[in-house]
Amino acid sequence: MTAIYDCADESALLRGMRLARGAIGRGELVVIPTDTVYGLAADAFSATAVQRLLDAKGRDRTAPPPVLIPGLPTLDALATEVPDAVRALVAEFWPGGLTVVLRAQPSLQWDLGETRGTVALRMPDHRIALELLSETGPLAVSSANLSGLPAATTAADAHEMLGESVAVYLDGGPAGDGYEAVGERPGDRSSTIVDATAVGSGGGLRILRAGVITRAELERVVGAEAFQPDAAANVVDGASGSPEASEASDPSEASARTVATASPEATDAGAERTAP
Repeated sequence: MTAIYDCADESALLRGMRLARGAIGRGELVVIPTDTVYGLAADAFSATAVQRLLDAKGRDRTAPPPVLIPGLPTLDALATEVPDAVRALVAEFWPGGLTVVLRAQPSLQWDLGETRGTVALRMPDHRIALELLSETGPLAVSSANLSGLPAATTAADAHEMLGESVAVYLDGGPAGDGYEAVGERPGDRSSTIVDATAVGSGGGLRILRAGVITRAELERVVGAEAFQPDAAANVVDGASGSPEASEASDPSEASARTVATASPEATDAGAERTAP
């Protein structure tokens, strides 16, 4: 039985972190706490590890995982262009419950699935997640649950669903307590997903999933004019009525056939993402 390491205990934290680093290096899976929900993490640059993550959740390549990063320099390294509006938003809400979808650097040696040239990025507000990211680099991280079930908010919940498919469970206590459940689903503390892939071609920002950062908070930073006029529509993950629509996923992000249902850019940006 895969062990759960209580990160409130210093010796267990040190051992768990050491084993987690080793597991990521071997292409295995690790469950980590984030500020929103628990996440299922894999080496973003290992296609084998990413496929293992998708298999563990019961998802296919049309649901590429988001990528958690340790800081702003990594944002510039992974995205081709970061619009001023995105810089303003991440300056305000990172680390925290905001995921941004951008065009990925074409030179990146990774295979996250059918991303169509995009990547969903987030800097989590959790010391254990950030410490691990600082040592491993970017991690592909999806919510720690089986597809169709609510995202785990405790390590025990994640273990019950994912079991032996995970090499190490890091227990950082209940996740999401720092946020109000203001999303579309009862009790959901998923991150808010904002698509910025149309900004460079004259479009605006689109809210793909309304999560713990509200539209009003986003508009306070960049103004309502930064968003597409129809950005308030189809913001629920799975808005097309997919079976995943009810999944509360966010390592703290919920399932998302988001881009495909929200905009003409869906086909390009288009990934069903289950974000932490």
